[in-house]
Amino acid sequence: MEQVQEKKQMSDSILLGILLILAGGFLDAYTYLCRGEVFANAQTGNIVLLGLSLAQGQWRTALQYVLPIVVFALGVLLAGKLKWQQQQRNRLHWRQVVLLLEIVLLFGTAFLDGRWNWLVNSIISFVCALQVESFRKIHGNAYASTMCTGNLRIAAEAMCSYQRTGDAAQRSKSVLYYLLVAAFMAGAFLGAVLTQVFVYKAVLLDLLPLFLCFVLMFHKEDNMELIFKRKPMKE
Repeated sequence: MEQVQEKKQMSDSILLGILLILAGGFLDAYTYLCRGEVFANAQTGNIVLLGLSLAQGQWRTALQYVLPIVVFALGVLLAGKLKWQQQQRNRLHWRQVVLLLEIVLLFGTAFLDGRWNWLVNSIISFVCALQVESFRKIHGNAYASTMCTGNLRIAAEAMCSYQRTGDAAQRSKSVLYYLLVAAFMAGAFLGAVLTQVFVYKAVLLDLLPLFLCFVLMFHKEDNMELIFKRKPMKE
């Protein structure tokens, strides 16, 4: 007897995951190229650069790396708070509230020039923390929507498992995660090209995938199984 598969939420869909990680790659290129060579998405690079600045006695430079790290942590805290406070009483899904907040904050940064890079990087770190904490699964599997190291690891592990066991589910999982890595790279490519043209206001173009995600989430369930079969993926 064929097992009935549980419908996935739209926030758990492949399409949303690709759009979100595309936006994440865009922001990483944007902040590095025109906002003082800061990585606002993932804080590993900023922590390393902070350590280097402190070792070299560059206290003012160190400050530009401290702020994104602190604000990223605050963003994670706010995402958790929104989840529990908005989940039961808001017509919008709490993740849609997060997306609206991201859009509003990013829109504001487009009108701040280089003198305000410290503030822009802090805002973008905050936005990325909201996103990575709020959108944590794709088809039931954990992923990161603003960075790609963990996704690359999972893709390679799944491919290794497929080669060892021949499990088609692991092959599908590997392809999915490599697709996410490719989407992040595509976002970074677009971010680099468009930042060279539009400079600070290039971030406005990153609002398009976020807004599309917001609209798509009015569909309560993911019914767009165009690429991957609806079968559980083994961890």
